[in-house]
Amino acid sequence: MYAFGWCSEIQQAERLRSLGFDYIECALVSLNLENEKDYAERLPLFLNSPLPVNAFNIFFPGDMKVVGPEVDQERLRRYIYKAANALNHIGVKTVVLGSGKSRNIPDGWERDRAEEQFIQLLAHIGEALTGTGVTLALEPLNKKESNLVNSVSEAVMFASQANHPSIRVLADFYHMDEENEPLQTLVDNKAWLQHIHLADTGRFYPGSGNYPYDQFVSALKASGYEGMISAECTVKDPETELPASLAYIKETFRL
Repeated sequence: MYAFGWCSEIQQAERLRSLGFDYIECALVSLNLENEKDYAERLPLFLNSPLPVNAFNIFFPGDMKVVGPEVDQERLRRYIYKAANALNHIGVKTVVLGSGKSRNIPDGWERDRAEEQFIQLLAHIGEALTGTGVTLALEPLNKKESNLVNSVSEAVMFASQANHPSIRVLADFYHMDEENEPLQTLVDNKAWLQHIHLADTGRFYPGSGNYPYDQFVSALKASGYEGMISAECTVKDPETELPASLAYIKETFRL
């Protein structure tokens, strides 16, 4: 059973609900967790959303480094636990760790050291999420956006080393296509799949380009994945593109 959502601002929840989406996926950074006043003012928007906020993405602010010499461990620790509390309060199922700017390995920093930092980060997040019912989905990004974790199989490698039940993996059709990652990886890593992101050629809405959706859906079904699937893409004309995309996704997944 699939649930279809859209990555957007919380202010779009009512529009997405009226179109028939199952949930909305928002940016965690939009909660502004490090500013108590802003967070307190914004939280009710998510708690009272007309459409369930079942997922968040963009875990870290761009200036919060998680690898390299500029990591502020105390700030990072505070942020992770604030995030876990907020996600638990809102009732989120999945939080996505993409955050390419935060995890990019800086020039001159040894890759082995960065990987150790990243595995430790995942372990800390897993510990913070324990008992919340929230699962972290580590998102592979293409090499134009990050030089760390660029494939589903690499994400699985990091998740397995973190060795925590709350740490799993996301597969994003756009990043997979950018990296020419075989769709067979969905089957090969089926035990680790927590979440799916969709887009189409040029990172526009599903159904607008020439991505091999039939093959993607076949591989995903062969993996046995059942769960949330979010479109994460550029929207130029929401009035036409949102309903067209949802119709295309439902038809392609044959619901």
